[in-house]
Amino acid sequence: MEQTFYDAVGGHETFVRLVDTFYAGVAADPVLRRMYPEQDLGPAADRLRMFLEQYWGGPTTYSQLRGHPRLRQRHAPFPVDHDARTRWLTHMRASMDELAADGTLSPEADAVLWDYLQRAALSMVNTWDSPVEMRTSS
Repeated sequence: MEQTFYDAVGGHETFVRLVDTFYAGVAADPVLRRMYPEQDLGPAADRLRMFLEQYWGGPTTYSQLRGHPRLRQRHAPFPVDHDARTRWLTHMRASMDELAADGTLSPEADAVLWDYLQRAALSMVNTWDSPVEMRTSS
């Protein structure tokens, strides 16, 4: 049986640490904190942890409790612009760096996870700072 990414990086405890450290950054970020209507960030942290665990081959608790992830739809009520995406990634990168520093994330696992998180964060952008100009060369 092939080992999942979830198992390879240390399973539940690794994802708890990743998400807890991430949300500590979010709690102190004035832009991102406004996107979380709940006073307690614990439920949001649980949802993210369950989603990431399921995505990477762990328990399917997220789908059992919440159904299909529908990430863009679930984030649609919140204006996610490029600044918010960058801030989100900054806090996630800091969290990942802590895991890499103690050897929990190997360089290879770090690269795989970071690639996914960058693509996922970009796909959540639903508000643009200014219209995109299309330029053509003459």
